[in-house]
Amino acid sequence: MHPQPPVSQMVKRDLPGSGQIKKEAPMHLKRVDGPRQVTLPDGSILSRADLPPAETRRWVASRKAVVVRAVTCGLITRSEAMDRYALSEEELALWFKAVEQHGEMALKVTTIQKYRACRPNANLKVTSD
Repeated sequence: MHPQPPVSQMVKRDLPGSGQIKKEAPMHLKRVDGPRQVTLPDGSILSRADLPPAETRRWVASRKAVVVRAVTCGLITRSEAMDRYALSEEELALWFKAVEQHGEMALKVTTIQKYRACRPNANLKVTSD
């Protein structure tokens, strides 16, 4: 447990509806490398709190899109994303390529399968009898 700061460093906070004032320690932010938040091209804010949890294992399109936006706008680095989410370089590169070529909708598994179906399959061998 953390020791309480001296009374001189305590912060007064009004408790709504009670008419009481409570003294508590000031809030401290965890030190992080890089920015805490970035402004996206559309003007919205993306913060580290918006990132999927580090233990994410079920990757829906919206979570993939947040990671791609975070790396693209400099909130986190590619290597930080790979380490945090245990992603291979190839998998992350596929997410970026899908967004670049077809937009964020391409991150849906069914859409990825559709786009892959359009490509000729190099693994098929044609045999003649």
